[in-house]
Amino acid sequence: MALRLSRLRKVHQPLSIFSVAPHSQNPNPNPFNPLPISLTHPKTLETLLFSSSNPRIASPPHRRILDWFVSNISIASISSSSRSTKEEVDKERSGDPKDFSSSSWIDLYLPKATRPYAMLARLDKPIGTWLLAWPCMWSITMAASPGQIPDLKMLALFGCGAVLLRGAGCTVNDLLDRDIDVKVERTKCRPVASGTLTPFQGISFLGCQLLLGLGILLQLNNYSRILGASSLLLVFSYPLMKRLTFWPQAYLGLTFNWGALLGWAAVKESLDPTIILPLYAAGVFWTLVYDTIYAHQDIEDDLKVGVKSTALRFGSLTKNWISGFGIACIGSLALSGLNAELAWPYYPFLMAAAGQLGWQIWNVDLSNRADCNRNQSSEAIS
Repeated sequence: MALRLSRLRKVHQPLSIFSVAPHSQNPNPNPFNPLPISLTHPKTLETLLFSSSNPRIASPPHRRILDWFVSNISIASISSSSRSTKEEVDKERSGDPKDFSSSSWIDLYLPKATRPYAMLARLDKPIGTWLLAWPCMWSITMAASPGQIPDLKMLALFGCGAVLLRGAGCTVNDLLDRDIDVKVERTKCRPVASGTLTPFQGISFLGCQLLLGLGILLQLNNYSRILGASSLLLVFSYPLMKRLTFWPQAYLGLTFNWGALLGWAAVKESLDPTIILPLYAAGVFWTLVYDTIYAHQDIEDDLKVGVKSTALRFGSLTKNWISGFGIACIGSLALSGLNAELAWPYYPFLMAAAGQLGWQIWNVDLSNRADCNRNQSSEAIS
């Protein structure tokens, strides 16, 4: 019996991971975590486990069991590497560098030849399309007759138009800014800046977008056609504003909220300034809030390449400015609703929107690039 215990101790003693090295040799002398860091490496474990002098430990059945043990320990071990799951280890071993967790639906579902064009139109970032569509939806809804639902055909047309016009604006922006985009961390991988698409391909794609947009515009009344066509001046000139003024976000507001005028005109074939101008102004103030926050992530790059923004203009006073813009936005929406004689439920919802906007301004960390991007991930046109 003593002989059996002696042999058992001899076999299992090298497997004790808590007594591999003296305390003075342990690179991690933490009494609550006595496992040396080097043991998390699979080669160290393998050397440890197969250093036994007992020949039975190296026999094929035991070897297979221990191979499995070492493999799984290497996957679950704590290390300085970012790999922490079996899938990531397997992906690295197979030589597949693609990170599917960060892939957009464009990479997963669209044909390879069309992907750069979809990226150029920012189809993978739909919030910019929503920011363009919402003012249109507001005005179409306010133009509806009392007690009636909004014109569904108009909502559908303006939704499609928002996708096309936002994409066209992004294409114009990337064509004009391709020399700047290569110097900015956030934009250097855009299709035109990176060389994935040539400027000629970008211009050709822009022509297709504008042609489709014209098809939608022709379905509106004559008043709306003229008003809609006039917005192209704003779309084409906006990318130049960051070179000329510290207020490109205000110009973006004028551009992005043109649908507040156009939606009402498409239903009424006219404009009511007392209703539409406050609604348009509310959209401009709202854009100044979200795009100023968004611009804070590019402050260092903007200084480097010499372009301007309200984030640079306001500096440490940004929250004071955007708080004022938020108050002006809610006040303009209230005035527009009052002049349109909207029913009382409009105002509790407006107060809820005011609370959300205030909470967002209060909590955003303007010094944190990731937080600015997360709070205002618009990629509107810029």
